Amino acid sequence: MKLMKIQFRKKWLLYSIGLIGFFFLGVLIFIIMVYSGVWGKLPSTDDLKELKQAQATLVYDAEEKLIGKYFVFDRMPIAYEELPQHLIDALIATEDVRFYDHSGVDYFSLGRVLVKSILLQNESSGGGSTVSIQLAKNLFGRKNYGVLSMPVNKVKEAIIARRMERIYSKEEIITLYFNTVPFSDNTYGIESASRKFFNTTTKKLTLAQSATLIGSLKASHTFNPRLFPERSTIRRNVVLQQMVKYDLLSDSLAKLTSNEVLEIDYQRFDHDHGLSPYFREQVRTQALLLIEDLQKPNGDKYDLYMDGLRIHTTLDATMQEYAEIAMHKHMMSLQRVFEGSYGKYAPWIRNESLIRSKIKDLPLYKRLKKNGLHEKQILDSLEYKSDRKLFRWEGDTLLNASVIDSLKHYMKFLNTGFVALDPQSGAVKAYIGGIDYESFKYDHVVQSKRQVGSTFKPFVYTAAIESGMLPCTYFSPEQVTYSAYDGWTPTNSTVDSLDSIYDYSLKYALSRSLNTIAVKVLMETGIDTVITQARKMGIKSPLPQVPSLALGTAEMTLLELTTAYTSYVNRGIPATPYFIERITDKFGNELWSYPKPTNQSEAFSDETRQVMIEMLKATVNEGTASRLRSRYGIMNEIAGKTGTTQDNKDGWFVAITPKLVMASWTGNDDHRIGFRNTAIGQGANSALPMIGLFLQQLNKNVVYNSVTRARFILPSEDVALSLQCEDMQPKSFLEQLFGIDNPEKPKKKRKGFFSIFSSDD
Repeated sequence: MKLMKIQFRKKWLLYSIGLIGFFFLGVLIFIIMVYSGVWGKLPSTDDLKELKQAQATLVYDAEEKLIGKYFVFDRMPIAYEELPQHLIDALIATEDVRFYDHSGVDYFSLGRVLVKSILLQNESSGGGSTVSIQLAKNLFGRKNYGVLSMPVNKVKEAIIARRMERIYSKEEIITLYFNTVPFSDNTYGIESASRKFFNTTTKKLTLAQSATLIGSLKASHTFNPRLFPERSTIRRNVVLQQMVKYDLLSDSLAKLTSNEVLEIDYQRFDHDHGLSPYFREQVRTQALLLIEDLQKPNGDKYDLYMDGLRIHTTLDATMQEYAEIAMHKHMMSLQRVFEGSYGKYAPWIRNESLIRSKIKDLPLYKRLKKNGLHEKQILDSLEYKSDRKLFRWEGDTLLNASVIDSLKHYMKFLNTGFVALDPQSGAVKAYIGGIDYESFKYDHVVQSKRQVGSTFKPFVYTAAIESGMLPCTYFSPEQVTYSAYDGWTPTNSTVDSLDSIYDYSLKYALSRSLNTIAVKVLMETGIDTVITQARKMGIKSPLPQVPSLALGTAEMTLLELTTAYTSYVNRGIPATPYFIERITDKFGNELWSYPKPTNQSEAFSDETRQVMIEMLKATVNEGTASRLRSRYGIMNEIAGKTGTTQDNKDGWFVAITPKLVMASWTGNDDHRIGFRNTAIGQGANSALPMIGLFLQQLNKNVVYNSVTRARFILPSEDVALSLQCEDMQPKSFLEQLFGIDNPEKPKKKRKGFFSIFSSDD
């Protein structure tokens, strides 16, 4: 019996040894198979020496401040010297405490994983991943091989890790790891994570911030500091304790840091959010065209989203911030007044024909119609309610709403555009294309063309002065019916019947935006002459050859209009707006730079320029834009012009200072929805406040003293003398009695016309 037991034990021992031997032989064969490429070719040593990872293209403002990125993977590489020691220590203590002792693979841990994965088929076996192995995973990803996915991928990563350890130093491995490791919110690399979650660079990370980011590596969603701050704090403290455990941090400092409240300063660098999204979209569009013909040293084309380019723009991030604050404050208030003025009779509530036409314009409606659905079926589908995120000024909200509910919701919103240009260079310094890029992609600076109202009048007066008309020429404000143009009669809203006993100077007529006189000046100067003048000032949009042109019935973009106004402070030359200063590769080598315009022609004489500046200053000092002084306290040297179009559909304001030209527009995207009354919709109320609020902030910042305290050059003695006349003068007795022109005044050419009427502003 005893002999039988001994024999049984020997057999069992031999069987066990054979089984173990068979297992290790199987493992060896399995490793050889992976090594030989049965499950795909492994990267060679040469491949690993030439590691190339997709890098985000970085967008900077004029002061080298990062304002955005274009990327497939949000990654910003940095050097080893930029990694704080406490960040490295946190990684080692948490992820690979024997990092400096092994050659890329922790064999004991890897063996444990292989046993669990192959014998026990436990996909959650975990462990065994050194920093080098994790780097291999970050660089080459994982593929699906069915039930063998985990062991195949683990062995591949181990082989790659060993190869990398033979090529790169430990410091280089650490650097590669930090530049490729994925953090929360689809963020790749420590520099991108530092900027996104804490609005700082890696070099400036605090101990608490470093521990927070390292802690999130265990599960980037579970320990996302933005979504789960409490959970992230607990994980951060675990990292700190690991550092204490391995003598990489003192217990006292760990306790002190553990008591810190987790504070993130989240920065969105995705396309829809962050600073200046409309500007960044313009830059992206232009950059794609600029790099199209550029080639890398090897002849390949550059990829905007993967080659880590550096785009240096004209934007001033601080000005942009001020502009966005001003826009938000003004438009939220204006929206409230706008909706209140309509009350329960709002067109987005009561105007069924308007709502129905908007529904039929929906892409979804057209698609369902094309698929053969009947009208009732389509409407039933569009009435189906589900959770939708809707824009509100108080903050986006999630509501149970249908497509039609959403349509009505967005119909009511006023939109806006704002731009600030350096008039000497044309550099775009601040740019707002709309109230919210995520909800309203349409850019109201370069895409939207609207009637410009009275902001066109300065071009009429410029043409008149340039043609020889004296600033002290007087015109009657009386209405004239232009019979040749269907009996059209322009009117004024600011001059009553008693004023018919006076004639007004050009300066007064422009500053008060008198429609009747603007038309008379246009007719006397000549429509073609005015159009030619506008073209010289940079206006490229179609200009109707009718007298209504004087009242701004032409449609153009906000940027186009602003460009023309720059000529008043740029030696009579319209500046060419531009967005990008230069583009470099990731090493700093310049690939493209903005070619400064040369041989530009003056649009008008310097004498005309001086006269127009003085007349436009009067608009701000005493005319339609005077609330810039009275309500907003703007005492800067400034000239400008307000504008309002027919039925209060559009409000405009253009402001000119010696160093900055600004323009703003407000209105509803649907031309059928206007402001309820002129008091709300006039440019002085709907558009001017945005610039007033912007300048208030700019004036408080001493950094911009050179801009805000700049003064216009005094007009020459001859120009000053030409402007020395009364704003108004009484008509002669015959003129008052019979409406006969004073024979000493130049005869006015009068022609009637038919056109849409643009109210004076």
